[in-house]
Amino acid sequence: MTFLKPTRRLFLGGALSTAGVALWHPTRARAEDAVNLQLSWLHSVQFGGSYIALDKGLWRDAGLAVSLLPGGPNAPVEPPVVAGTALVGISAADYTAAAVSQGAPFKIIAVAMQKNPFTIASLPGKPVKTPADLIGKRIGMALANTPVLKALCTINNIDISQIEIVPTQYDAAPLVQGQVDCLLCWATDLPVAMEMQGVESVTMLLADHGYAVHSQTYITTEDSLANRRAELVALMRGEVHGWQDYQADPEAAAELTVAMFPDAGLDLATQKLQAERQVPLMFSDLTEAEGFGWFTDEAIAANIETLALLGTPVSPDLWDRSILEEVYG
Repeated sequence: MTFLKPTRRLFLGGALSTAGVALWHPTRARAEDAVNLQLSWLHSVQFGGSYIALDKGLWRDAGLAVSLLPGGPNAPVEPPVVAGTALVGISAADYTAAAVSQGAPFKIIAVAMQKNPFTIASLPGKPVKTPADLIGKRIGMALANTPVLKALCTINNIDISQIEIVPTQYDAAPLVQGQVDCLLCWATDLPVAMEMQGVESVTMLLADHGYAVHSQTYITTEDSLANRRAELVALMRGEVHGWQDYQADPEAAAELTVAMFPDAGLDLATQKLQAERQVPLMFSDLTEAEGFGWFTDEAIAANIETLALLGTPVSPDLWDRSILEEVYG
């Protein structure tokens, strides 16, 4: 028997009369419903909690036959979710907002990364620790991410013209070789790659300086919310359990990931470090109190402000907590 972590939300909601009451009570809508979960990228420990749920049979026990579909540069998340071939997709609030502005009927039903993983990586000899440190620096980045840098500068009253943007490939080499002073990247990849090569880096999370964009979000369609709720609740309940186990032992999650995908070219030591670096992005005082995936009205408001700076205005109804409320209630 698997137990949901007893968060404050569970106690306040009356869902637990004692800390030992089991909340894994799968309801089978039909025997072995086939459900696809579309991942946002190639298989790696980034999705470790989902692999744990699959490996432990949590979805099977709930009557779901779940397939985890890898993403990648040629496998966008949104089309299969719109088409209904994937019940849920792993996306991000900015991508979802852009799709909704084009008429896509998406809702964000849970948030895996409580902090956006975008970071500024630099070297100890010339560190970037605050947005003001960017002034006079050369930043290596994809030009497509210029709106992200502009938003960070606007939030922190920095004149972006005082920063030299250098178009680079997504690689640590320009920083290590001194071609740039810093890089815009995810905290869980290029800094990890540098550490694996013995290169120390300094990282500044954009989320710690006002850049609020939910990442690794779970999206579904309005139609699925209305007509496939039992499957959504069962799927997300499995996710919650899987990610709770991940939090308890990230190293084991990395080992499972490498074992499950032996042909993915994954390095175990790298996966272990990435797994460790993900923990503070995904788990917080909020998730301790309310549970994995939770989001607040205040977080929604902050996202709306940042998304407006990115040129994708949205309304609060892009987010829907009702599935999580059923999972935890």
